[in-house]
Amino acid sequence: MSSTLGARIGVALQRDVHPAIRQFAARLADEAGGEAVLFYGSNLRTGLLEGVIDYYVLTTGEAEKGMWPRVSYREWMHDGETLRAKIATMTLAKFAAACRGESRDTTIWARFVQPSAVVFARDAAAQDKVLSALAYAARTAARLAVAVGPASGTEEDYWRALFRATYKAELRVEKPGRENAILEANAAHFAGLLPAALEAEGIALAARGDVLTPAMPQAQRRRVLGWWKRRRRLGKAINIARLLRATRTFDGAGRYAAWKVERHTGVKVDVTPWREKHPVLSAPAVLWKVWRARRRG
Repeated sequence: MSSTLGARIGVALQRDVHPAIRQFAARLADEAGGEAVLFYGSNLRTGLLEGVIDYYVLTTGEAEKGMWPRVSYREWMHDGETLRAKIATMTLAKFAAACRGESRDTTIWARFVQPSAVVFARDAAAQDKVLSALAYAARTAARLAVAVGPASGTEEDYWRALFRATYKAELRVEKPGRENAILEANAAHFAGLLPAALEAEGIALAARGDVLTPAMPQAQRRRVLGWWKRRRRLGKAINIARLLRATRTFDGAGRYAAWKVERHTGVKVDVTPWREKHPVLSAPAVLWKVWRARRRG
């Protein structure tokens, strides 16, 4: 990667996070045999421990086949406080390939062009692999941002074009203007990221004040748009397949669902062994309980 992009991506190592976040990450890595753990999401921005902490645990081994990542939910008592985490687990090899845009998936590089923190690394080699993957996520995102964005525009115009394109391709319910909220909340992260990523890609860029004009050759633009067209067509289908898979493989789904219900409705749901094992089948009874509680309220 270019020295400019490398310096920007290296910030993921130095982000100031609560010590409990790193301790929880180390526990998860030991449990899964993880090479590295990435922390991301709203808790990274706020610095709080409440809600659900989002982690990616990256493991050893060859890139897996089929659907990934595996999703699980964990709770950990820390200094009298319950910490909750939603964990996506996949191999570091597959994560790196996805960041390079080599898979049909769009979620990895679109997620990790946004801020994240490396909160655990087994050794220097694992750390370097994660940083390289994050740099490729920025490069993959920047290529598409230029291909789907305007001929000239501000850096924010290109990132908006990117996120609008990826939201349309995925099965997500996002409020209009969600891309603006991401850019506003992470302004320092995105400022200057596009030029750094394009420099690493070897794409020239002219700047006139805040207005940028990338010099992406037409042949390359056609290749990028063709690459995107294939992934856009499969985006929603892949999301649906992952959701269906999660109903069978989400470890801790019952506890996670019970916490979500109580957090949003105030109705406490007892997690019985049956509900833990069959969260989907138990959902109607839980919804009935919530409905009755609201009627009484």
